[in-house]
Amino acid sequence: MTTHDRLNRVRRVLGGVLAALAGALLVVMTLLVLYQVFTRYVLGTPAAFTEELVRYALIWTSMISAAYAFLHRKHMALLFLRDRFPQAAQRTLIIGTDVLVLVFAVVVLVIGGTMLALSAATNYSALLGISRGLVYTIGPVAGLAIAFAQVLNIWEDLTGEVPIETERTD
Repeated sequence: MTTHDRLNRVRRVLGGVLAALAGALLVVMTLLVLYQVFTRYVLGTPAAFTEELVRYALIWTSMISAAYAFLHRKHMALLFLRDRFPQAAQRTLIIGTDVLVLVFAVVVLVIGGTMLALSAATNYSALLGISRGLVYTIGPVAGLAIAFAQVLNIWEDLTGEVPIETERTD
């Protein structure tokens, strides 16, 4: 098995885990919102905890989905600008962008997110009573996933190997 095959396998496995987690969170959010609507309009006594829980699940889903997007290079990009440059400049721009995203993921999400989660560990949410540090843990978790994705992307940029796109990445 070549290095390229191993990297594609790692990308598929990590992508599957991220997609499954984001999908599960979307299902949970949908069920919580339906429960909220039921308790508010049918029972007449809304379940207040669902609003906070859905908000936290949305934060987690967004961050996990961002990691998935970077893993499969499906994030937003200004291609019309990049495509105006010659091929060599495009490659340099792509590598530079990938390095900047890696630095952002490590410095802001992993390091900054860890500091935020630790500082909020003794701050508890109003309705659920859970530590906000637990909620903010998604910063470093997603940051590690994005950093790992960017290392894979930079490796592919430098070697010229193109990942085998799997179905259902769009």
